Amino acid sequence: MNKHWGLVLLAGFLEIFWVSGLKYSTEWWHWALTIGAIALSFKVLIEAASKLPLGTVYAVFTGIGTAGTVLMEILVFGEPANPIKLFFIATLAGAVIGLKLVTKDENEEAKEGAA
Repeated sequence: MNKHWGLVLLAGFLEIFWVSGLKYSTEWWHWALTIGAIALSFKVLIEAASKLPLGTVYAVFTGIGTAGTVLMEILVFGEPANPIKLFFIATLAGAVIGLKLVTKDENEEAKEGAA
């Protein structure tokens, strides 16, 4: 995995926290952390998208955020988990991983073009 895919992962994990912050922030400093996480998440996402295909980057970002937020709700906030919900989270994660695996970044394309 190259640096830019690592940035997509970081942006997705930040999304998990800021989305939870939108629901659970009650103090001014909770909101400050949430707004900071939003800004940092999008800054990192924009950096990653400068070198990777935008559609794939956004799909992976939102997939990580969606699956992670649902898991955070279950593990941290006591949301009920049922097998169907877990099945769809696994399906989403598999689709995001598959999308990443079949997408080439600019470095890989440049290497193939030079060969």
